[in-house]
Amino acid sequence: MTFSNLIGRGAFALAAAATMAIAPMGAEAKDWRGWNIHVEDYPVSHGMEAFMAEVEEKTGGEIKGKVFHAGVLGSQPDAIEQLRLGALDFAVFSLGPMGQAVPATNVVSLPFIFKSIPQMYELMDGAGGAALGEALEEKGIVALGYYDAGARSFYNSIQPINTPADVEGMKIRVMNNDLFVDMVNNLGGNGTPMAFAEVYQSIKNNTVDGAENNPPSYESTSHFEVAQFYSLTQHLIIPECLCMSKKAFDALTPEQQEIVKTAGKNSTDLQRKLWGEREAASMEIIKAGGVQVNEIADKSAFQAAMGPVYDGYLAANSDMTDLVNLFRNAD
Repeated sequence: MTFSNLIGRGAFALAAAATMAIAPMGAEAKDWRGWNIHVEDYPVSHGMEAFMAEVEEKTGGEIKGKVFHAGVLGSQPDAIEQLRLGALDFAVFSLGPMGQAVPATNVVSLPFIFKSIPQMYELMDGAGGAALGEALEEKGIVALGYYDAGARSFYNSIQPINTPADVEGMKIRVMNNDLFVDMVNNLGGNGTPMAFAEVYQSIKNNTVDGAENNPPSYESTSHFEVAQFYSLTQHLIIPECLCMSKKAFDALTPEQQEIVKTAGKNSTDLQRKLWGEREAASMEIIKAGGVQVNEIADKSAFQAAMGPVYDGYLAANSDMTDLVNLFRNAD
């Protein structure tokens, strides 16, 4: 066999090997992985499954994927970075902890930035969501829709909260964010960051007097057993984002991108419906469990107490002034 024949055979073998190596990668690029912190039977989880099912159906199986629930693929900060790098294809993230990666999203963590859940829908489906979408895209994330995570309200083991004066002296567990600590402190309480898993026992043994969360979380964790006063302050309404890796999105054809965007909207509509149903069911459970639930018709005193929180935030983040005003001044 001549030297040239050996070279020819070698080149052919290398080309064949390269083809074999590349082919699975091409297939894998259409085999999506989705990250989700919630358990499988949860409104967010059902919304994500519906999203992936619609994408697979409408693309004729060209794009398939799996949603990995319960945070099995890592923590939210890790998952955000994986999504930006393209190691994950899609996910649902709370915009609360998103601020470290995308500072503009901290705006929705400001107390009373939304006046109600319907107003949140309107803003996030319109100018507010578009503005945050631009900030997310700059960091390699495409927002496909904004899910409902309910409104967070105070619960405690002492008394109903009807005015800021009722919070005075209370030690209230909050998420680890200075905004939330300042929120409680400006109501006269003591904002106490603490791991969520520690809350039940901490209320039971009087390490803290209460906490704050949405009805499904309050109910499903059995916190209502040890803190039987639930006051609907609805001080925080923090949406969750159905997000996609920009790298994965940009690799799609225009037709596939439209399918994905439509599936994202349909998924968002479904999740919001399921969330409303789950929230209503949770409220029935806690009331049957003896919880004293009180509405707060006029929240203006609570809102007025947040002035220093906004002032401090804007002093440290003056570049966010226009964005804060976009949300804060909306009807």
